[in-house]
Amino acid sequence: MLLYFIIGILLIFMGLSVHVFKWYFLISGYNTMPKEKQAKVDTKRLGLSMGIYFYANGSVWIIFGILHALGSKPNILIPIVFFGISTGYFLIKAQRFDGNIYNEKGSLRIGKWKQLLGPYGTSILAFILVAVMFIVFSQPTKVTVLDTGFQIHGMYGGTYSWESIKEINLTDNLPVIQRRTSGAAIGPNLRGHFTTDIGPVKLFVNQQLPPFIFLRIDDKIIILNLKTPEDTNNLYRSILERIK
Repeated sequence: MLLYFIIGILLIFMGLSVHVFKWYFLISGYNTMPKEKQAKVDTKRLGLSMGIYFYANGSVWIIFGILHALGSKPNILIPIVFFGISTGYFLIKAQRFDGNIYNEKGSLRIGKWKQLLGPYGTSILAFILVAVMFIVFSQPTKVTVLDTGFQIHGMYGGTYSWESIKEINLTDNLPVIQRRTSGAAIGPNLRGHFTTDIGPVKLFVNQQLPPFIFLRIDDKIIILNLKTPEDTNNLYRSILERIK
C-alpha cells in the first residue's frame, strides 16, 4: 500500500519539476537537441502538458492507495490502464509543441512524418501490453495431473510432487486478503503472491467461483480453483486419491 503513495508522490514531483521548476533537461529528446532546434520547441506548453500528465497519473496512484488504506480492493488494472492511455495521448499531443515537426499553423512539415513513428508506435505498444496483460491474467487456472505430481501452468505456476503435499482441503471461503505482494488482481482473478490473515499465500483463483483447493506444500500455502466448480471438485478428488 505504501508503494502506491510513493509512486504517486514521485509522479507528481516529476510534474512539478518540468511544469513549475522548468527542468526541461528532464524531457527525453529535448536535452539532446541542437540549440537551434530547441529554440523551435514551445517548452512552456510542453511543460504544462507534461505536468498535467504526471499530476493525473500521480493522483490516480494516490487515490488507489487511499482506497486500499480504507479497506477497499480496487483493481490494479485501473491505474495501469490509465497510465497506458494517458501515455499514448501525451506522446501524440507532445509532438504538436515541436516546431521542428509542425509549422505555425499546426500542419505537419514536409518529410517529418517519420519522426511521428516513434511516439505513435510507443502508444500502440502500450495499448497492446495492457490488452495482453488483461487477457493473460483473466484466463482460468490450468492444472495438469502428472504421475509424480501436478503442474500449475502460466505465470507464478510450478510443478509440485505428491510427496510435498502436507495438507489439502476443499473450502468455500478464501482467507482475508490484506495486500498483493507480487502478482496481479484483475477483476475476480487473483494470480501470484498475496499477504492474508493466515500469512503469505500463492493464489490462482477466481473469487466468484468457489470452492477453492487449499494446499500446504512443504512450508508454502497454495490456493487454487479451476474454470468451473465441477472441474475444481474433480481436481481435488484426483489429488486426494494420489496422496493417500
